[in-house]
Formats: sequence, structure tokens, C-alpha cells
Amino acid sequence: MKFPRSYDATISRGDFIRLLPAATGETGFIEQDGLFRGRGWSLRFTPIPPLEIGMVRLERHRVELAFEGMTPEAEEAFMQRFTLYYQRGGG
Repeated sequence: MKFPRSYDATISRGDFIRLLPAATGETGFIEQDGLFRGRGWSLRFTPIPPLEIGMVRLERHRVELAFEGMTPEAEEAFMQRFTLYYQRGGG
């Protein structure tokens, strides 16, 4: 299955960062100006306009993933794990 490498996420920055170690399987990643880096991966997390439904306002971000030096199989395994942690409502 081919996973998207960029997408819009309706999630707060705090919740995203809280889940990131489990989603990536790493605790030693580095963050600088919205760019997170780990072993063979980088992720840009950029705020975008909120989703507004009536009086409800939900925080949103653009998530862009890039890989370097990983095999296609390793990228696929990373994305399967990553998307599992950020799925909402059972997928």
C-alpha cells in the first residue's frame, strides 16, 4: 500500500508531539522551527487555517514527510506505524 507523504492533519501541536515518539519508534529526534528529524526521516509540521464547523474550531497542520537513506521497505514500515498512531475514528 502506498501512503501519502504529505497531508493535512486535524490535531493540536501538543497532541502531535505527544504521539510522535510512539509513532516513529524514536525518542531521540530533533526539532527545529517545525522540522523534526530522526534516523532517515524528516517531518515538517506547519500550521494551516483551522477547520471551522459552526462554533467548533479545530487546529490543523500540514504534515510533510521525507526519507533519506532508507530502503523502500523501511519507508513503508515507518509509514504503516506512523499512520496507525495518527488515525482518527478507526480509519
